[in-house]
Amino acid sequence: MSLTKSQSRTAKLLSLSHSQVSRIMHRSVSRGLERRDKSDIYPHLSIDEKATKKGHHYLSILSDERAGVVIEVVSGRTKKSVDDLCVKLSQKQRKSVKTVCTDMWDAYIYGANKYFKEAKLCHDNFHLVGYLNKAVDKVRKREVKTNDALKKSKYLFLKDKMNFTNKQYIAFEAISNANYEVSRAWRVKENFRDIAFRQNRLDALAIYSFWRLDAQRANIKEMNEVVEMFDRHQNGIVNAIETGASNARAERLNSSIQEIKTIARGYRNDDNFRVAILFFHGNLDMYP
Repeated sequence: MSLTKSQSRTAKLLSLSHSQVSRIMHRSVSRGLERRDKSDIYPHLSIDEKATKKGHHYLSILSDERAGVVIEVVSGRTKKSVDDLCVKLSQKQRKSVKTVCTDMWDAYIYGANKYFKEAKLCHDNFHLVGYLNKAVDKVRKREVKTNDALKKSKYLFLKDKMNFTNKQYIAFEAISNANYEVSRAWRVKENFRDIAFRQNRLDALAIYSFWRLDAQRANIKEMNEVVEMFDRHQNGIVNAIETGASNARAERLNSSIQEIKTIARGYRNDDNFRVAILFFHGNLDMYP
């Protein structure tokens, strides 16, 4: 099984049917979860989502941010789903959690506040910059309708400048030096991305407040909407700046989980997808 993440290929290699491989994986994961030490401590947790093949359907994933290990997976991303996810940890384990990193999805915030009352809820930089990137692209789409110079510039504002070709750098400099709103919006986004995390509490609050004031001065409708959203979640953002908590490992896990999904060409059954995720990324003792 360690040779490939493709169940079909594994079945062929072992002269088994696909259903037999699936049953082995299910039994192995069940055995591994039963053997897990309920006294294990997870100081830094992440709650993230993964889209399945079924349109706007998701799995919710609880992972150990420090070790990059999936703790549990449940179907959906409702409050009920989050209840099912968080109760997998014992009361003692929940009390030991110091930070819980999520995006701004209401159900995840609800779960963090309900089950990890002694932990700091953090909204990590990856998701926050993602919101700002979307806002920058909205500004570009609006302005490109009246400014031909912005045509074919989408990826200039989404790509890291460090990865620009010489041609892209020249094009970007020409646009950024002009007084386009998209250029000012990009600078607001970059200023946030450059915030140094791991600050004391007062500095974290001051840094966020300074960025917020600068963003408001730009007075760009799409960016103002993101600032308003950030303000509603200010405590979680300041917590992240203070603690440095992020979903970095969770995002890398998400990429690995996407690989499992791609190899399988999607999963129609959530439980099979859950088992595959835990089989490969649950760090379980599954041997008979």
